[in-house]
Amino acid sequence: MDSLEDLRFDNRFVRELPGDAVGENYCRPVLEACYSRVSPTPVADPSLVACSAEVVEALGLALGQGARSEFAEVFAGNRQLAGMRPYAACYGGHQFGNWAGQLGDGRAIALGEVLTPGGGRLELQLKGAGPTPYSRGADGRAVMRSSVREFLCSEAMHHLGVPTTRALSLVATGESVVRDMFYDGNPRPELGAVVCRVAPSFLRFGNYQIFAARRDYRTLRKLLDFTLRHYYPELGPVGEAGSYLRFFEEVGRRTLATVLEWQRVGFVHGVMNTDNMSILGLTIDYGPYGWLDDFDPDWTPNTTDAHGRRYRYGHQPQVALWNLARLAEALAPLMGDGRELGGLEHQLADLELTLKYGEPRVFFRKLGLHVGRDGREREPEAEDLRLVAALRSLLVEVETDMTLFFRGLANVCALGAEEALADDEAWLVPVAEAHYRPEALDASYRARLAAWMDSYRRRLGALGAADALRRQHMNRINPKYVLRNYLAQLAIDRAEAGDASLIEELLQLLRSPYDEQPEHQKHAVRRPDWARDRPGCSMLSCSS
Repeated sequence: MDSLEDLRFDNRFVRELPGDAVGENYCRPVLEACYSRVSPTPVADPSLVACSAEVVEALGLALGQGARSEFAEVFAGNRQLAGMRPYAACYGGHQFGNWAGQLGDGRAIALGEVLTPGGGRLELQLKGAGPTPYSRGADGRAVMRSSVREFLCSEAMHHLGVPTTRALSLVATGESVVRDMFYDGNPRPELGAVVCRVAPSFLRFGNYQIFAARRDYRTLRKLLDFTLRHYYPELGPVGEAGSYLRFFEEVGRRTLATVLEWQRVGFVHGVMNTDNMSILGLTIDYGPYGWLDDFDPDWTPNTTDAHGRRYRYGHQPQVALWNLARLAEALAPLMGDGRELGGLEHQLADLELTLKYGEPRVFFRKLGLHVGRDGREREPEAEDLRLVAALRSLLVEVETDMTLFFRGLANVCALGAEEALADDEAWLVPVAEAHYRPEALDASYRARLAAWMDSYRRRLGALGAADALRRQHMNRINPKYVLRNYLAQLAIDRAEAGDASLIEELLQLLRSPYDEQPEHQKHAVRRPDWARDRPGCSMLSCSS
């Protein structure tokens, strides 16, 4: 296919699952239904700000389709294509550790499921397209700043190799939206925008939790069987407790794998509520996220979480496990009293072990210690894990840029057992640019860092991999470029002034985050001082 009008839809979610019996669009409890049929609310003057060429291609469209006025009309919600059957999904969830009851798609509306040229399916979902029965009295709209952040981060994470939803388009609405960015009594009008998100499915833990909480096990079973049939057919027959247990095991594996990828690249989700956890193990719902500038395990970008820091960087793997335990509780009523019910507890214990060894292994690989003499991957040993723990302790003592430090570390050279260190501080050169306050590196800290570097280099020497080979491996793990918070804010500032050029520049840059791109070196530097405490760069809310 080439043309927008040629997109083929096959909407099995609304075809096979129970829908809301009430047709009117007003806020209310929605019972015994997986979704409510609702259409986007048209906007005044839609115009395309940016689109992802890769996602356009994945849908089977010619890139030039993005230039058509019809493209902006469709992906702002003003026009529906033949075959679309828009809906908003019903789900619940735990927010900041507390059960919140019914939540649902309050500002997201699925347009339909596209059959792709490769034989797959991709669901198109508009974020910011107007109110739904789940909007809880809100307007269902989104502002430009949050939409730019979602659009860019979705694509950045994909190219980093982190499982994620994608973003097809970013459309300005030509309307204002009033928002109180920090909920401090200072609302103001902002530019409105709509992002079209794309994924095989947007099903999340909360879709199952809501029916378990209501003891609506009939609908829960229908949804779970639908999920197995279409997304996990390899796990066995639908309707069987053993298949449900294998489903939980696979969701757990994927979830932890994705969160450990967040740890690898320094991404902090900011709002890991259970309704923001994908049953496909994707990163979804980019709200008050942020990227670690200085390595601080206690940092959270979410102002709502500033006191408890539940969703801080260093706690993300544990929160993922907690969320999986809540999913297990939702599935338990379908397990009966057999061995599968006990199997859920065993699976949770296994997932806890996965985390215990998984995160140190992430940093073991970031240090290049996984590369053996023959270039094959090796397993960590006690000495490797001691090096990891010692470095993490050192990095939190002074402000050290995570991305720059690990990227620079690839350029150190291994030391032979008898080789002496130079008397000068040449060992510091590869990572010198990573320190935000060089004056904080006093004699004591320098001595400890030098001692660690000596141990690290000698360990590399003992492992025997050639420096060039190890460097190659490390540079495929440690990105050169990430969507730093201040870069996203600069792109927002320009977009709000009608200039989308930095969005396009960052989109191009982040397509190759592991490659040296000399023309973009200005984007591979420490956070500037002006961004240290600026809203949007360090402080974000759930409306961000």
